[in-house]
Amino acid sequence: MGMAALGLADLQAAKPHHRPKAKRVIHFFLNGGPSHVDTFDPKPALMRYAGRPVPSHRITERKTGAAFPSPFTFRRYGQSGIEVSELFAKTAAHIDDIAVIRSMQAQVPNHEPSLMLMNCGDSIQPRPSMGAWLTYGLGSANDNLPGFIAMCPGGMPIKGAENWQSAFLPGAFQGTYVDSKHEAVDRLIENIRSPHADTSVQLRQLDLLRRINAAHKAERSDSRLEARIQSFELAFRMQIEAADAFDVTKEPEHIRQMYGEGVHARQTLIARRLLERGVRMVQLWHGAGQPWDNHDNIETNHRKLSNDIDQPIAALLSDLKQRGMLEDTLLIWGGEFGRTPTVELSGGKSKLGRDHNHYGFSMWMAGGGIKGGTVHGSTDEFGFAAQENPTSVHDLHATILHLMGIHHEELTYRYAGRDFRLTDVYGDIIRPLLA
Repeated sequence: MGMAALGLADLQAAKPHHRPKAKRVIHFFLNGGPSHVDTFDPKPALMRYAGRPVPSHRITERKTGAAFPSPFTFRRYGQSGIEVSELFAKTAAHIDDIAVIRSMQAQVPNHEPSLMLMNCGDSIQPRPSMGAWLTYGLGSANDNLPGFIAMCPGGMPIKGAENWQSAFLPGAFQGTYVDSKHEAVDRLIENIRSPHADTSVQLRQLDLLRRINAAHKAERSDSRLEARIQSFELAFRMQIEAADAFDVTKEPEHIRQMYGEGVHARQTLIARRLLERGVRMVQLWHGAGQPWDNHDNIETNHRKLSNDIDQPIAALLSDLKQRGMLEDTLLIWGGEFGRTPTVELSGGKSKLGRDHNHYGFSMWMAGGGIKGGTVHGSTDEFGFAAQENPTSVHDLHATILHLMGIHHEELTYRYAGRDFRLTDVYGDIIRPLLA
């Protein structure tokens, strides 16, 4: 096995710029854009204006009409008294560990560019994802598992692997995709076991492949070849480690019951097992399509979607806390944008749904280095646009890197004649969120 470590130089754990508050990240990505005014940003004014135009109306992707009050009940939780919708009542029981950002802004009201902005820091150009930057800057804490894993049940989301790409960074830092709808390990991870070769045969094969690739590399300078070498070696080492990490049947029954039933409960529990084994970042996608993209019947659809993930998220917060892991694990919750406080119209008629809204929306963070029980920023009284402390995606990324011990202006990679970074030439750390 010693020779398998030869390709790992780029993946070894690196020294952070400053003492980190968090060592690992779980990112709950609510694909399609959850409605902030139905989850973490209550707007009583919508009830007063129900059926009437909203004074702060903005230009949206599609035609919207009058104010659409939330069909969900909000109430205060915890000592902090932060208001949260009934959709996330179980998560809200942990609100004193959560910091809600109510003033997020994106750039455009379209899924594809907003996904790229949230995941990669640029809505147009191909750039490395946040997980790729983290593993590039900090390395991996486990040689036998990827540093960055993206789980999305039922297939890939829009833009596919671009959401966890390494772009111009070495390919070894790209996220590893797992279709978490499957339960059997050999279906979760393709080719995790060889059907025709035992370990001794595979070692000889890998040694031959390494020598051939080394000879090929000696005549060329191509980072893709190094990434390929590392990929083969990592795949071999994963056969034992991954099989154990993804097997939730090894968890006590009461832990599995705490997370609940279904694919999102299972993948959230797997995420905790991966973090325990040194994986740097796990991204948990809610759906391969855009399940939160509820242009119609938002009451039924948002309720069903929140039922999928509210209990697993609450269970993870409890589980990490009782294991002493929450203090150095950073949790992030949100989608690529929010939704309009006005009702969407089709042929002049209401569909009881909401259109895309990038002017203002909510996200939350919890765990490592976060000041729980706080709210940062606000939208206007109707929830259309960020008003107090507008917060960009670059600010969010700068804050995440800071909590992980990285100065966002110093983590750079030279490509095409200039130094690139996750936050481009923008980004300020959101200091009020820091504990």
